Amino acid sequence: MKPISFKIEKKIPDALGRAGILHTPHGEIKTPAFVTVGTKATVKALTPEQVKDLGAQVVLANTYHLYLEPGEDFMRTGGGLGKVMNWSGPTMTDSGGFQVFSLGAAFGVGVTKIAKSGDDEVVIDERGEPDESVHEKLASIDEDGVTFKSYKDGSTHRFTPERSMEIQHNIGADIMFAFDECTAPNAPREYQIEAMNRTHRWAKRSLDAHHSNKEASSKQGLFGVVQGGRHRDLREESARTLAEMDFDGYGIGGSFTKEDMGAAVGWVAARLPQDKPRHLLGIGEPGDIFEGVENGMDTFDCVAPTRMGRNGAFYTTDGRKNIWNAQFVRDFTPLDPECDCYACKNYTRAYIAHLFRSTEMLAGTLVSIHNLRFLVRLVDQMRESIFDGTFRELKETFMKRYYK
Repeated sequence: MKPISFKIEKKIPDALGRAGILHTPHGEIKTPAFVTVGTKATVKALTPEQVKDLGAQVVLANTYHLYLEPGEDFMRTGGGLGKVMNWSGPTMTDSGGFQVFSLGAAFGVGVTKIAKSGDDEVVIDERGEPDESVHEKLASIDEDGVTFKSYKDGSTHRFTPERSMEIQHNIGADIMFAFDECTAPNAPREYQIEAMNRTHRWAKRSLDAHHSNKEASSKQGLFGVVQGGRHRDLREESARTLAEMDFDGYGIGGSFTKEDMGAAVGWVAARLPQDKPRHLLGIGEPGDIFEGVENGMDTFDCVAPTRMGRNGAFYTTDGRKNIWNAQFVRDFTPLDPECDCYACKNYTRAYIAHLFRSTEMLAGTLVSIHNLRFLVRLVDQMRESIFDGTFRELKETFMKRYYK
């Protein structure tokens, strides 16, 4: 029996979206679901108990960062990701492929996964975070893999598909991703083709390396990653090619422009196996999640909720706001009066504004709890609306109010 299985429970009429249950060795994930990012085996500023209490079902950690610190041997010896971080539910790890993008081709040029909220720009560069005072690219790609320098100490390292699988086996998450090359949406078509074909070859090598480890492959599932940039024919070709491989599910990778994301994921979902789960990597803007769900995505991950939370930005049903604004200094209402999170039940905007101005650590914790709960609850509502047959009504109501 495979470690990962997926069951579709209800579909959105005349659309690719669906609600289902993703079975993993550490429990079920009711989809669609928002995946909480715990980059270094921790959700920044939150305990696992707080993450669980806000309704999160699954946590995703970063292969690249855990490889550099504390190291794969530490993770293996400690019993794997879940045990090390005291998280009993399902877990995921990405492959490290995004670092190829953020530290290599995209380094220093400002091209990342970007979503827009109102007039503000949310930069979702969740897997790199290099020191931008370094004025050289930290990664170089060849056919066999990627050579990169540690952003911590400048030491040289190398990832190949086989090495990525080995590291992810040692980390021990329920769901892993094949090693891929992420490209910028503005990269030339010729390079998009080259990178896509390389990703396909790396996918096959990842799959072979995974299956060669009988113990790991009996406990961990592997998702292939679709690439192809913003080109429909390339996205469809990538989906068809990976669909022919025996993956447990599929990730949709790469960077998207705001205008083409919904269409791009729809192109892919229509050509992937219907009975396998699909994960949209690094996307977490509320409107983008609605587009993703409607176009057949099952799970989503993004660091935006906690990154924004540590900087004082918070979601509300009336759009994104910033606690640093003077209007909140004496506003004794919750962050969002319609939210049921711990922070909104117990604290006010005025108090949280005070915490930020006083540089108190609790500030980032409270807003991170709220932001994560906001997205988790929103995606839960999307799931409920699929069963109720009201998904499009929920989408229209939310979008009109949030983006007014």
